[in-house]
Amino acid sequence: MELLHISIRALVKEIKDEMLDIDPYSFVSPSAYDTAWLAMINPAADSNEPLSSPMFKACLDWVLNNQTEEGYWGECDSHGNPTIESLPATLACVIALKKWNVGSKNIERGLDFVHGNAEKHLGVTHDHFPRWFTIVFPGMIELAHKAGLELAFPSHLNELLSDIFYQRQRILETEELVDSQYPPLLSYIEALPSSYDISGEDIIMNLSGDGSLFQSPAATARAFMATGKEECLGYLESLVGRCATGVPPSYPLDEELIKLCVVNQLQRLGLADHFTHEIEANLAQLYWNYNSQEPLAKPSSNPVIATQLYKDSLAFRLLRMHGYSVSSWQFLRFLKNQEVRARIEKDYQYFSSAMLNVYRATDLMFLGEYELEEARSFSRKVIEKVLSKETRDNKDNFRPINLEKMMENELRNPWIARLDHLEHRTWIENRNSNILCVGKGSFHRLSPVLTEKLMQLAVADYEFRQFIYRNELEEVERWSRSRGLRDMGFGREKTTYCYFAIASSIPLPYDSDIRMMIAKSAIVVTVADDFYDMEGSLDELNSLTDAIGRWDASRLRGHSKTIFDALDDLVGEIVAKVLQHRGTDITVFLQQIWYETFASWLEEAKWSRGGYLPSIDEYLGTGMISIAAHTIILPASCLSNPSLIDCKVRPGEYETVTKLLMLIPRLLNDIQSYQKEQEEGKMNCVLLYLKENPGADIEDSTAYVRQILDKKWGELLQHVLMDGFGDLPKPCKLLHLSCVKVFQMFFHSRNRFDSNTEMLQDIQKAIYIPLNVGTSKPLVPPQKEDQAINSHSSQPSKYEISRSSQLVLDLATV
Repeated sequence: MELLHISIRALVKEIKDEMLDIDPYSFVSPSAYDTAWLAMINPAADSNEPLSSPMFKACLDWVLNNQTEEGYWGECDSHGNPTIESLPATLACVIALKKWNVGSKNIERGLDFVHGNAEKHLGVTHDHFPRWFTIVFPGMIELAHKAGLELAFPSHLNELLSDIFYQRQRILETEELVDSQYPPLLSYIEALPSSYDISGEDIIMNLSGDGSLFQSPAATARAFMATGKEECLGYLESLVGRCATGVPPSYPLDEELIKLCVVNQLQRLGLADHFTHEIEANLAQLYWNYNSQEPLAKPSSNPVIATQLYKDSLAFRLLRMHGYSVSSWQFLRFLKNQEVRARIEKDYQYFSSAMLNVYRATDLMFLGEYELEEARSFSRKVIEKVLSKETRDNKDNFRPINLEKMMENELRNPWIARLDHLEHRTWIENRNSNILCVGKGSFHRLSPVLTEKLMQLAVADYEFRQFIYRNELEEVERWSRSRGLRDMGFGREKTTYCYFAIASSIPLPYDSDIRMMIAKSAIVVTVADDFYDMEGSLDELNSLTDAIGRWDASRLRGHSKTIFDALDDLVGEIVAKVLQHRGTDITVFLQQIWYETFASWLEEAKWSRGGYLPSIDEYLGTGMISIAAHTIILPASCLSNPSLIDCKVRPGEYETVTKLLMLIPRLLNDIQSYQKEQEEGKMNCVLLYLKENPGADIEDSTAYVRQILDKKWGELLQHVLMDGFGDLPKPCKLLHLSCVKVFQMFFHSRNRFDSNTEMLQDIQKAIYIPLNVGTSKPLVPPQKEDQAINSHSSQPSKYEISRSSQLVLDLATV
């Protein structure tokens, strides 16, 4: 495994060297379709003059050199398979090659691909063709015939092809050349039939100030061919000068947005800890620009609005997650405008990616940000409409299938209940998720060269984590077994659950000791809580609680002795490590916080067995302690930040962020466990609300508790992410957030913790199952990797990359 670690560091250095001072346009994947159109331009003023060489030879060279092994040009999906976009892109490329009588083998392979794959792509999307495809594909077929290329589609596709041409004809008959529909017909000028009447005046009237036709390289290339306008040529020359080989689907691009999307990609792949300096430098500059940006005077075109919404909401999310104080006004200003809202509701498919980003931004909503609540509701309704059956059956479907899956996941599994490690896996396996923004007929994506290297790094990094996690889990299991906690004969055996949850929720650069201590503490909590709930007599519980208070087990026997000894071993281990590394003795603090927890379990046991009904306030005063979230997190935090003991962290004197850590998991647990606890004769907040409000039903009670949860969650986020809220160190606050997300995952929609099967698949994916990444190349050859694993010590590996507090900020999910 050391070989893999060395390879990871080498690839990180290679990527950093390439990213240093690189042109942001190099991060964007070229568009084969648009590049082919620039390659077609004849430099001769008179198109009837003999052809000599293309005006933009570099574009023709790109076409010659970028055909895939399968014979196509264009995009591929998350499994590396060509998408429907590859059909018109491939035809455009072979037309360009045919025009200049070069690349005969490329042309042959390209046509073979189109003939061999048309049925697969057209059959799957029959009756559901995107509008752009319905316009562009027939146009490329017509141009191919005009260029003398022989297209030989299977005869049984004739009816389907005729239907596509018919659909195009309906569009041409029902739409104006330039109307409210985006992109307008004129932006597809290169693909419109010769019979469609477009005058030079129509073209010139719609040129942008930069000389382009709707910022589309392909459309502008065709406009130049038709008009010879110097403005168009100037645009094209500027484009090729900036993008010397392949050109993007639109130009110019927002360079700041490109950098922002690269940062987002690094975080989502789980690579942020390798690029801390680069990320912080980009966000610092972005923060200055974000605050100084002037709002648009009035609503602009749909593409401008969609791109700005996408950018502003992504910037808001990344900046807020990294602790910058930012307002949401940048993207909310659009949603406050009724004209813009109407456009979004009408062209909801086009705005789907932007609305997904708005929805994600509202994950980081603080208490009292009511405008963000409204934005969340609005964006969710738009996403639900995009995902509706009616929209799925709509022929004008614009979004790719991966975007649809991302939207479904966002609505089904909210960010607050997702664990980072598994989020990284999802993003790695969804290889086609590197969307930057919407183009005319496709999406802007990160360049394949950068994407492949980042994917290599992400795969290696994830496998490295899995290896470490497997070793650490084995050690935790050995400890639990050796201390007798796995064979108590009662209650829940959740050793694997406890380790999986914490390992998947906090970034790897945390010291291994922190993960181990949190997992062991959670195991002790689970066993001891069950002992107080279901196994121990009141005499035994009183004796054990008294022993914890005195920290003396001399009078204990049986299960009580086992629990105390395990706890004593754990506390001693934490104290020794803190003394060794920090020189601080935290024995008294640890003993006090554990005694407070055991005393709360005893109090609840007395209530339950004595039939006592506390008030909600009295119940929460004890229940916030008995959930033991703070008991798990605060001692583990001392391993990296023993100074928190100097922040007046004492039992009963916790800061607000810790009190929120104690309250939120208690309420989450109560919502999902009230039925079980009612059967066992115990009380919780949901049931107590019913007792205190006789006119309420269970829906009223759970709604009341959820309302409290929503408010407290927003308050917790603000205390964790923003400076000026309490004295706890930032890494400690981030551990608070990770812990609460674990409880959200366990109890968000049901009680997954008590289930013996609910978590098994997630555990397997997090720790054992290899990534499903298709064609990604391993950093280390398998045989050498096996040798490294077999020769590796059974002790947990240490992750030697910097442990700066910024490394734990990768808690976002785009």
